[in-house]
Amino acid sequence: MRAFFRALFGLMLRVFFRRIEVSGAERVPARGPVIFVLNHPSGLIDPAFLLCLAPRRVSFVAKAPLFRMPIVGFFCRAFQAIPVHRRQDADSDPAQNRETFDTARAVLAGGGAIGIFPEGTSHSDPKLRPLKTGAARIALGAAAALGNEPPVMIVPAGLYYRAKRTFRSAALLYFGEPLAVNPVPLAPGEEPPAGPVRELTQRIQEALAAVTLQAGQAEVHAVVAQAQRIVSVQDQTPATPPSLADEFALRRRLLAGYEVVRAHWPERLGAIATRIERYEAALAAAGLDARQLTAGSYSFGRVARYAANGVFVLLVLLPAALTGLLLNYPAYWAVGFVATGMAKGAEDALASIKVLAAMLLFPLTWLIVAVGVGLGLGVEGAVVTLAVAPLLAYAALVFFERLDRIIGATRALGLFTFRRWAFLRLLAERHAIREEIIALGRSVETS
Repeated sequence: MRAFFRALFGLMLRVFFRRIEVSGAERVPARGPVIFVLNHPSGLIDPAFLLCLAPRRVSFVAKAPLFRMPIVGFFCRAFQAIPVHRRQDADSDPAQNRETFDTARAVLAGGGAIGIFPEGTSHSDPKLRPLKTGAARIALGAAAALGNEPPVMIVPAGLYYRAKRTFRSAALLYFGEPLAVNPVPLAPGEEPPAGPVRELTQRIQEALAAVTLQAGQAEVHAVVAQAQRIVSVQDQTPATPPSLADEFALRRRLLAGYEVVRAHWPERLGAIATRIERYEAALAAAGLDARQLTAGSYSFGRVARYAANGVFVLLVLLPAALTGLLLNYPAYWAVGFVATGMAKGAEDALASIKVLAAMLLFPLTWLIVAVGVGLGLGVEGAVVTLAVAPLLAYAALVFFERLDRIIGATRALGLFTFRRWAFLRLLAERHAIREEIIALGRSVETS
């Protein structure tokens, strides 16, 4: 059952996110007790990433109320999650956490791996919240029981979402350098002392900060994201886009530089932030994506090949895509409506609700249609409908994504052809901003 649901969640993640990457998996110990500690920006999506993409079998420590939810609780038990009882949760008794810690330590003592969100809750803050001490207490208790043979390792894992609430965005799971837990002598049943717990919690905080993006304000992340896009996009079309790990590393460098520039050259920072804002506004007014603003993209041969390929794909997919649209659009609309209503503005919950609603509403739609077909054409027609309906949904998804790219490329080609001065002005402005960002980077390095 665990293997089935792991494959199912992996498929759902691949549908919800257009692009998923894992970086640093070679740092995860292949054997022995491991505690994965993660940031928690996107509700139930976060544990799904580790459960589906980690190179180890993982049991999560999850808040007890999840086990009482009809569907989520079933999945928690299927993945052998360990309930933790928090003071802020209704009908929870923190005294039961002794059993929680004993269960987690038993998994580690058997050479297994557990996952913990040490912040204690999902959120959309621009930086990590202060960590709870549960991860350190579990680690120290397990290390004392094992006698450091083998050592308990803590692996920080950062979750980076380019736009966590947006369907068909990109996500990165980034594993950092493992931390070895230094054991402290404990009598059987004794809890770790406060001093080592605080020290290990601080080490975990620093390790987790090294694999996540940290800023004092959400607006800083927005400015840095714009700067990263300007620095990353090439003036000539690259053979392959940069990896998400490279994108993440660049954002971390830009965030670190932002703080230095704000402290030493606030006027330069304000000027370049204003310039970036104007450039982004001009790009939006032209209806362009930054990746379409490349001088090498509009040679006759390249445009002809792109157009021929696009028209061929669209014509091949058109019948299936239109059928898939008619069949699946009611469920697609309902997922958005339900998710928006239930999330009530909580960005960290929106993606989770979308995925759970989609897992219910799309199969329900296919089942209803199959029953209707079966009434007219018999059991064989119903079976064929159930098999074909998901493929039609995927055909519609691919078709409209490709159509969107073709419309954007056509808009850019029109600007390049009929208003080349505006196209070249945007290109020159981006190049000038990039050079200014690089110059600021050099100033930071020499300061």
